[in-house]
Formats: sequence, C-alpha cells, structure tokens
Amino acid sequence: MEEGAEVQLYIYDLSQGMAATFSQMFIQKHIDGIWHTAIVVYGKEIYFGGSGISATTPGTTVLGQPLRKETLGVTQVPYEILLDYLNGLASSTFAGHTYNLLRHNCNTFSNELSQFLVGKQIPQYILDLPNEALSSPIVQQFLPILEFNPIISGGGGGNLLRPPSPEFEQLNQDIEEARQKSAALEQRRIAINEKIEKRERRKKKKKRKQSISSRQSSVDFGSESSTARATSRDVDRPWFDEYTPDCSSSSSSCGGSRKQNSNSPRRPYTMSDEPQTNGTQERTTDQVVDEIETEERREREERRKNREPPIVFKDSINVKEEFDALVNLIDSKLSDDDLKSLEELHQYMLEDEGSWALGENFLQFIGFLLNETSFPSEVRVRTLNILTSAAVKDDVILLLHQDRREHILMNYAHDVDRLPIDEQIALTAFMVNLFESLSSSEWLLYISEWTYSSSQISNIRVSTKVAVNALLSENPRLQDLGSAFVHNLASKEVFDDVAVEIAMAVLQFFNMKPDEEKLFRCMKALGRFVHVSR
Repeated sequence: MEEGAEVQLYIYDLSQGMAATFSQMFIQKHIDGIWHTAIVVYGKEIYFGGSGISATTPGTTVLGQPLRKETLGVTQVPYEILLDYLNGLASSTFAGHTYNLLRHNCNTFSNELSQFLVGKQIPQYILDLPNEALSSPIVQQFLPILEFNPIISGGGGGNLLRPPSPEFEQLNQDIEEARQKSAALEQRRIAINEKIEKRERRKKKKKRKQSISSRQSSVDFGSESSTARATSRDVDRPWFDEYTPDCSSSSSSCGGSRKQNSNSPRRPYTMSDEPQTNGTQERTTDQVVDEIETEERREREERRKNREPPIVFKDSINVKEEFDALVNLIDSKLSDDDLKSLEELHQYMLEDEGSWALGENFLQFIGFLLNETSFPSEVRVRTLNILTSAAVKDDVILLLHQDRREHILMNYAHDVDRLPIDEQIALTAFMVNLFESLSSSEWLLYISEWTYSSSQISNIRVSTKVAVNALLSENPRLQDLGSAFVHNLASKEVFDDVAVEIAMAVLQFFNMKPDEEKLFRCMKALGRFVHVSR
C-alpha cells in the first residue's frame, strides 16, 4: 500500500490582526480573526475564491505566509482522482460565481475537500465564525475592503489544477529560492547599514573628542612657550641688560626711548616680574569629557525642542504613597528574589539611583505583579502608577529594552479591553507618559511582530489599540488620556494603516460630543493623519 500524501490546512487572517484588536470595542465580542483557509496537498495550495478553485505553490499567494499550519492527516487519494474531483467541483458547486464571503466561501471549500481527502472536518472555530458578528453594521463597513482582496475578488494569481509540469515546478522552486535569497540579502543590508551608522556615530564622537583635545594641547603649548620666552627674557638675562641700549637695529630709536629709560631710576627685581600662567586654560581630562557630555546633552535638548511637545501627566502620581501602598499589599507574599526586585524599584523611584539599579530579572517581577491572579486589582493599579512616574525618566528606555524577548508589558497591554477600568486608566497613563522621552516614544512604535493568543502583534499595534480603547471609552478620565495618546501618536511618523485606524476612531469620537480641549487635540491629530495618508 502506498504511503499517501500529507494534507495540511493553511490558515490566514484577512483582517491582518484588526479583528482581534478592535472587535471587542466595536461589536462587544472578541473575534480572533477573519479566516481564509486553503488545503495543501501534493505540493499545491488549493483554495476557493471569486475566480473559483485555484492552486499555486504553497505560501506564494498575495496573502504571503499563513498565520498557522495544521496537519489534517494523510490521504490515499491518488493525484489523478483528486484532479477529476476538483474539476467536477469547479464546474458545479464551487464555480467562481457561487462564491459568497459570508455563506459559501473558502472555508466551506476547505471543509469539503478535507472530508474528501482524510474524512475529517477542518477546526470548528473556523466554521463557527459568528454570523451575528460579521453581520453587524460596523463589520459591514469593512466587507468591501475584504472583498477587494485579490484572493476573494478573483485576482489571487492561482491557476486551475492541471497535471504537474516538471519545468513549471522547477521554475516555481527557482522563484521561491530567489525570493528567499532576496529577503536574506535585505536583512543583511539592514544589518550592515546599522553597523555603518554606529561606526559613523563613533567616528563623529571620536573626532569631536580629538578636536577638543587638540585645542587643549594648543592652549597648553602656547602657555608653555610664552612662559619660556618670558623666563628667558626676564630671568636669564642680566638685570642691567634691560637698561642697556641695543642700537644695532636703529640708532634713532636708541636715542629716544632708551635714553629716557636710562634716566629712570632702576627698579629692583620682584616676584611680580615672574611670568604669569593663565590657569583658566589648563584643563584636565575630566573637564574634556564633561565638555563632550555637555555638547551631547545640548544636541539631545535641541532635538527635543524641535519636536512637537507631547502631552504628558508628570505630577499626577505621588510615588511614595503608591510604593507604600504596594508594599502593604504584597510584602507577605513575595519570595527572596521578589523582595530584591522590590528593593531595586525603591532605589530607582525613591532614591533616584538610575536604571542601573534594576537587575536583569526586574521585568519578570513586574510581570508577576501584573499577571498574578491571586493579587487584587489594586496591586496592578499601584504597579502601573509607579511605572507611570518612571515613564518620564530619561533612562526608562533601558528598562523597556529588557522587554524585547518576553514582551511582558505589551502582552499585558494587548488585553486592555478586558481589564477593569482602573487598570485601563493606569495602563493608558503609563503609555502616554512614555512620549516624554524621544527614545521611549519610539519604542511604542516598534513594528517587530510576535505571536500572542494566536495573533500576530507588535508594539505599534498594541499602542494603537490602547489609544483607541481609551478614546472611545465612556469614562471621562480615559477619554482625556485617549485624546492625549492620539495627539502624541500624531506627532510621530506612523504608517498609513495606523493613521487610518486612529482617524476612524477619532471620527467616531466626535459623535460623543467631547469638550473643547479633547476636541482640539483630536482635530489636530486628524489633520496630521490626513496629511500622512495623502
């Protein structure tokens, strides 16, 4: 008996993460994604769309790589019989004109083909995508956008199944290899450019330091030369040489000024005749380093002045009260390592020690406080309030960079719409205050993606979600923070899709009749987003 062919299900999210991000706030129901599926068997990705049944090399449709791959089983159906079966479906049940996004779609076809090949259905969560959610007025506005997708509209680029052609298969393999090499070269180019930029910055700093050092050496040399000349003139020469005329150059001048000097009483030599050293020109290495650091601070300050001033809330938190309250809530429930991290937090926030006081496991401690279900909500609120005050520190970016691997803060923030109102307020205030520093505000806009709760998310997606959630909340405090968040995001360079998402939320916010201050912030932000999207 033949071994058979493996059958896989490729799962894509047509909303590109928007459904998971905004479904709760728009339709009061969470949707993980708007799924498009395809069956992969015999080296072909087979799917159903507006042009009927199509097939292509796996992972090469306009949707790119799938969000997930699930193995359905192994089929014993020969390739020729599969072709006959699909050609029959393509001319009847699954002809192109029968496609309907809500009722007769790619998932219907994938389920049919899966049962034919391996005798089982595709996962139920794909088939159970709630019709009441897809039929809601808000989602109906997005349907034209989804239907414009080439896979759905019929321009996906796939071909109807036909007997395999070795030349065609080889061509597809060559194209895929070229695409992968191109992607690898692009990543290498980015890495090289980053190294070059770092090298240029180091050269510039070294050149500036050398320039300052050369100026110092020049000053020191000039001081020593003048000292030597003065010493040679005033000390080594006999005292009477000062009053003896030298007529070798000009006898007339000797008869004038020198004559007058010869009649003057001779003054005695005193300590005041010693050469004077200009002490203000003598600088130590520490002074040179201080000058370099001062110049760098001046450059940073100038960049800060030139950017749009963010809206932040610096004085809204009493750090000592928040810390004492947090300690009272958790002190008896902490391990020795947790107590050490708590002491580090005390040094950083109350003793102003700087981020160097925070250990490598400090963010794990913060994650423990934010995610431990046995703690009351007040623990999370107090923790976030302390972080809100920390957000305006210049070195907070060093703390944020600890979160590159586990994404503790952003994973927590992604679930903002499921948090109690007090936690939402504290979390939003923390993220708004991160705009105080240029580096931490850029951290909010990072686009590197990772998987969380079966969704692909990034810093910018989470930031957008938190901003929109706050802006469209019915809580006045959250609305205030949300309008500040949107205003601050608009002052940065964001991609078109982010600008469109936030602009739509702003337009919806206008229906809530906000007060003048919030209206001004949002109008200003909307103007910037329109400019970005032109």
